[in-house]
This record gives sequence, structure tokens and C-alpha cells, in this order.
Amino acid sequence: MNYLDLPKIDLHCHLDGSVRPQSVIDIAQQQNVPLPSNDLSDIQSLMIAPDTCQNLDEYLTRFELPLSVMQTATGIERIAFEVFEDAAKENVKYLEVRFAPLLHLQSGLTLEQVIGSAVNGMKRAESQYGIKGNFILSIIRNMPKDRVNEVIDAGANFINDGVVAFDLAGSELPGFCEGFIPHAQYAVKKGYRVTIHAGEQGVGQNVHDAITMLGAERIGHGIDIKTHRAAYDLTKSASVALESCPTSNVQTKAVDNLSEHPFSEFYKDGVLITINTDNRTVSNTTMTDEVRKVMQEFKLSRKEYFEIYKVSVEHSFASAAVKQQLLTLAE
Repeated sequence: MNYLDLPKIDLHCHLDGSVRPQSVIDIAQQQNVPLPSNDLSDIQSLMIAPDTCQNLDEYLTRFELPLSVMQTATGIERIAFEVFEDAAKENVKYLEVRFAPLLHLQSGLTLEQVIGSAVNGMKRAESQYGIKGNFILSIIRNMPKDRVNEVIDAGANFINDGVVAFDLAGSELPGFCEGFIPHAQYAVKKGYRVTIHAGEQGVGQNVHDAITMLGAERIGHGIDIKTHRAAYDLTKSASVALESCPTSNVQTKAVDNLSEHPFSEFYKDGVLITINTDNRTVSNTTMTDEVRKVMQEFKLSRKEYFEIYKVSVEHSFASAAVKQQLLTLAE
């Protein structure tokens, strides 16, 4: 099977985790940002996580270097364009990219400028390559909450014009959802859809909480529902789609290896599950790689792949018109 030729949907991709290493060097030189090295292989080694990390927190250290060159409008716009360009070149037809605007204010940009720069880069790629996309605004869970509503307000100016959803990301602690109930409610009032990182690091209850407390329509990862019956049943009965990121899950030790990933058992039992990259650079992957790995490991047929593709389309935050266009590509 030619995996490159398959049309693909990626609903869980982090902007700062998908930066080209060469672009880090280029932008750093243009903006006089100090780097530990100008050698491409050195930069790659600092940006790509090991095949297996000790935990999620070790994996997250790989975001520090790209963030250093994502503090200006030109840097953010270039990187956004390139992420969509790279995806388009491997037949990704629709891409939702998430990032945390509060991490991009070190050089004086406003939240509106940060978000607008990313949207400009995406729109340029859309017009050049025909790919469709949207941004999801993430809040890092361990950051102070006093600016969360500011981010929501800044992004509200772009709702359905490049921005579609609200997300919580970063290190996962048990019971984190309760502290974000007012923020999620505020986001929904402003027109945001909701997807939440939960159940990635051993806490299935967080998935249950994300759905019941925060109104999550999708869950980032969510694999720990396998050990939490109430969360599993709710995910299934409420038709909440899981944004599965297989390579990343192995790297962060959410699962020991791909064969132990619950993807296949979820799929066979009717849990809505999708295939995604998480971080193209940090996980050294592409959607083509992720699709190939999943299809080969779990012996999925072409027909089964397109069933998963349709779940991705139907549970995307794309407009009705874009969804209809994407569904015409399913065989």
C-alpha cells in the first residue's frame, strides 16, 4: 500500500513541536538569538526526543529551543506556514495545529499578534497548497491562571477564521480539570470548541472529568480510559473522539511499545479513535509514518483506514463545507 498517497487528517499536532531544525538555525541567525550550536545535527539532537523518554516531562524539554525563535511575528508566521506546507506535501488534507500563545510573549508581542501571525502563516499555506486547517489555543496547565481569559478573548477575534478550539496541555496531574471549569465555560461562551489533553499519564479519571466538567468534545490521547471503566463508558456513550498519537505515546512511556497501545481494542469496540502526529519534529514522525505504523501493527485494511479517516473528518472542528469536501476523498 502506498501510505503517502492516502488522504490524511491530523487533529493533534503541536506547532512548537513540529518546527524544522534548519528553520531554528535560520531564524536564530536573522534575529540574533543565541543557540548552543549552529550545526544542524546538534540542533536536531536537541529537538528530537529519544525513542523512549523517562516520562512526559523529559519529552517536553524538547520544546525549549524552538520556542526561543518563536517570539516574533515573522518567526511564528514562517513556522506556521512550514508546518502546513510539510503536512500538505504528504497528502494531509486537513490539519488542526495547537499552540500556547502565552509562550510567545518574550519579545513584546501581544496575544493578538501571536495568534494573527500563526493564522497568516496557515492561510498562506492554504492558498499555496490547497490544504485546509485551523488552530487550537492551548493553555499550559501549570502556568498561572490569571491570563487564561485574556488568551480566550484574543483568540475570539479569529473564531471560525483560523481559530476553532480551546485546549489544556502540558504536564498532567490528577484532578486538574476542576481548576479550569470557569475558563472552559468562558471559552464555550465565546464560541470555542473544546478538546483537552487527558488520560495520557496514567489517570483515566481525568478523561471523565474533562468530559463532565469541561465539556470536552475530543480528548488528546486518552489511552488511560483502558483502566478506568467509568471514563471508558462515558467516552464511548458520549461519542467523544480520542486523538491518538502512537509514536509519542511510546516515547513518553504512556505505553511500553506500539503493540501494547490500546488503539486496536478501542477501535474494535467502537470507541471513536483517530491517528495523529502530536509533534512532527519532537517525535521525528509524519502522518504517513503514523498511518503506516498503525495499519501494519494492527493489520488494518484500507477500508478500516477510511473508517478512521471519516471519524477524523466528522469529529474535526472544520466547517460543514470543508467536512463535506474531505468526505468526498474517502473511498
